[in-house]
Amino acid sequence: MHYEGNIFRPPSEANSILLQVTCGCSHNKCSFCGMYKGTRFTIKDEGVILADIDFAARHCRNQTRLFLCDGDVLIVPQKRLVTILTAIRERLPWITRIGTYANTKSIMRKPPEQLRELHDLGLTMAYMGLESGDDVTLERIHKGADSERMIAMGKKIRAAGIKLSVTVLLGIAGEERSDIHAVETGRVLTAIDPEYVGALSLMLTPGTPLHDDSIAGNFSLPGPAGMLRELRSMFARTDLTDGYFHANHASNYLPIKARLPRDKNAVLGLIDSALRGETALKPEYMRAL
Repeated sequence: MHYEGNIFRPPSEANSILLQVTCGCSHNKCSFCGMYKGTRFTIKDEGVILADIDFAARHCRNQTRLFLCDGDVLIVPQKRLVTILTAIRERLPWITRIGTYANTKSIMRKPPEQLRELHDLGLTMAYMGLESGDDVTLERIHKGADSERMIAMGKKIRAAGIKLSVTVLLGIAGEERSDIHAVETGRVLTAIDPEYVGALSLMLTPGTPLHDDSIAGNFSLPGPAGMLRELRSMFARTDLTDGYFHANHASNYLPIKARLPRDKNAVLGLIDSALRGETALKPEYMRAL
């Protein structure tokens, strides 16, 4: 397989075939993210991509999932995406799920019929970074979309039949707007009603603008108790029709896995137990990005 630069994928795609279609991220302005800094966004040559699919056909026959890298494959022109997905279907017929990252800009640029076409060709999972439902925080971190647009684009891609996993960040609003961030994020998650929610805890990355703000005293990251209170408030206000809310990423102090609405009260009880000091938190040395 041909890879350029650093390759990132969601934790749930750990065992997937990683097919790099683009390099970098088409937005690449988020103040907390250092994943693609210094990488110019480009779409890889179609011949290289098709050659990688042929490689996977020979050497990846035990993997049933495939993830399209890097930061925003959905922004690739429709004709090229159709060619890639058709080749995957023809050369890798055992693949049962294809996933990709998606942001609001790329979802907005695809008419509903094009999203449905991609779904029909096998694209059945999209990962969208919401980070926060608080418009002030979204503007501060240069996310490039407000909560109204996040809701509309989340609903749009779900209407095409593509399952949606939404990522949120505990701590991203700092101590100053922690409560507002939690409440508003729960509101937006409820409005989108995705199949999956993944809550991560912010870990400041050196070289990012938000890390620089922290060093300068302009941003204060909540401590473990603050993160837990934020998680509780956000979780309490998130109502999913039939979805999963996971906060079991390596960055989190208290791993939780919940199916909503079934597990809501049990998980709130677990968080309350941790806030009272009755349930141990993950030590700092075990946390990771």
